[in-house]
Amino acid sequence: MRGGTGLRAHNRQRTYWAISDAAIRLFLEKGFDAVPVAEVAAAAGISKPTLFRYFPAKEDLVLHRFADHEREAAGVVAGRPAGRPPLDALRLHFLGGLQRRDPVTGLSDEEQVLAFHRLLYGTPALVARLSAYLSRTEAALAGALAEATPDAAAQDTAAGAWGEDPRGPDTRLGARLAAGQIVAVQRILAEENWRRIAAGESAGRVYPDAVAAAQRAFAQLREGIGDRPR
Repeated sequence: MRGGTGLRAHNRQRTYWAISDAAIRLFLEKGFDAVPVAEVAAAAGISKPTLFRYFPAKEDLVLHRFADHEREAAGVVAGRPAGRPPLDALRLHFLGGLQRRDPVTGLSDEEQVLAFHRLLYGTPALVARLSAYLSRTEAALAGALAEATPDAAAQDTAAGAWGEDPRGPDTRLGARLAAGQIVAVQRILAEENWRRIAAGESAGRVYPDAVAAAQRAFAQLREGIGDRPR
């Protein structure tokens, strides 16, 4: 039974990507607004109702690529080595992405990635829809940061005596504020890298400045957030 469930999930994921690939090819060729959903469905060999079972909105055909990264930052915080502050783990992860030329960091000059970014940032409807994905990223990261609060153990002890939620409003709000700042910083860094590469610079040329900017940005976050190891 477990194997069957895994196969169904795998096939569903393959279908997601096949539909998205067909849509993006058409959007790159003709423009996002010029391609109706029915044309995407026909290109993918499915019906329009079937397409909407996979993608609730036309914009999701493109932004599905971001869904895989919605819990990435939260996973970095949850899986960090013992004693490493969450912010430091996120900084190292972002720097690693720059080194790998991960498209999420904006530091990729591969033509396919550049074309995708031109489509994304050149389509107002996609930029607007992207905010929903970023909100889910923030929510997941806020949850992970709340769990990683340095004084969580002390809060647990106090809560046991009073029968209260160990992570009260102050902790939850602080985690949400921190997550919002972190996600915003990573987005701004990626957009700056993309802006320079779109203007004609190579990823190799931008890389040293991108690293320096990331180090400076995370240092500024640390001063504001006051991150420290557990």
